[in-house]
Amino acid sequence: MKIKQLLHLAAAFLIAGTLVSAPVLAADIDYGKPGTPVNLVVGYQPYYTESWSGVVMRGKKFYEKYLPKGSTVEFQIGLQGAIIVNNMLAGKQQIGYMGDMPAIVSTTKQSVADIRLVSAVGMGEDMCNIFLARMDAPAFANSADAFKWLNGKQVATAKGACSDRFTQAVFKKNNITPQDYLNQNIEVMTSNFRAGKIDAAVIWEPTASRLVEEGLAKRIASGASVNEHDAAFLAMRADLIKQRPDIVKAWLNAELDAELYLADEKNADEVTRIIKEQTTGMSERVLWKSLYGQYGPNEGGVKTRLVLPFGFTPDAMALLDKASAFLFTIKSINTQTLRPEAVMPEFVNAILKERNLSAPVGDVTSLPDSQAPKK
Repeated sequence: MKIKQLLHLAAAFLIAGTLVSAPVLAADIDYGKPGTPVNLVVGYQPYYTESWSGVVMRGKKFYEKYLPKGSTVEFQIGLQGAIIVNNMLAGKQQIGYMGDMPAIVSTTKQSVADIRLVSAVGMGEDMCNIFLARMDAPAFANSADAFKWLNGKQVATAKGACSDRFTQAVFKKNNITPQDYLNQNIEVMTSNFRAGKIDAAVIWEPTASRLVEEGLAKRIASGASVNEHDAAFLAMRADLIKQRPDIVKAWLNAELDAELYLADEKNADEVTRIIKEQTTGMSERVLWKSLYGQYGPNEGGVKTRLVLPFGFTPDAMALLDKASAFLFTIKSINTQTLRPEAVMPEFVNAILKERNLSAPVGDVTSLPDSQAPKK
């Protein structure tokens, strides 16, 4: 299926991080006895750079080393986290890689199905939080000047997503009042930049890099400009966790391998190739730039593009608290704080101890453009 068709399909759902109508209550699934083969369906997001450990997992098949022999794994693409959440709630997927907002929402639907967060797979300041402006916008000396320019302008983002949380934080911290604050999906924002119908938008990677590389928009700021972070998490159904702690441990050991692979700079070309194989409509250069691209301070550039926590670091927990409070204010969830059992750090903590590692387990630093693919 082409990317444009997939985007049209995704448009039938609500914007990333916002749940569509809840599925019928799903009964617990029988996963077999510990040590026996298991059949897993994994929801993941190749079009969300911050969760690319899941893409590396599929490409490198690290899980084969740890799962019981005879196990099967099917990866299903979710263009937006809400799609993965619904599939997990319905029992169609047991494991999901998703951004912070849908990950939090997933844990609050226990009347439908119990979902827990078992790992923090990525954190950054400019993975979801990227401010783009139309190409004929002024050449701003810094992000502060760019924020002032936003007053009275047409600004768009996907409301309910991590980009919405960041955008509203920028407005509040800089006393910005746009002419309109529009709720648009990626496809609509792209079309509107092309048609000159919006002045600015907040978009996540890798789409942000695609718009910049195609000359449709330019970067003017990021979360680094206002100390705002974003993240991705790994979620699992509680029935899987209860019945098969061996599978949880196996998958998380493989996840750790994937994050360590991502963190190794010498794998940059191979990582780009893996991502390219699992996406459409994105060049290798765009995909490389979204993870390794180097930008100046006036564009919200950061040295560290992606932190790979694996464990629930203080930064990861602080972000969960902040994002939960935001989701409550916009009525996406009915609680200001997550229930204590929603986050289960015990598995990652045990694995880190066994492998003599500590969280975060690595990071991805920006690289000079001379190392980027030409196409």
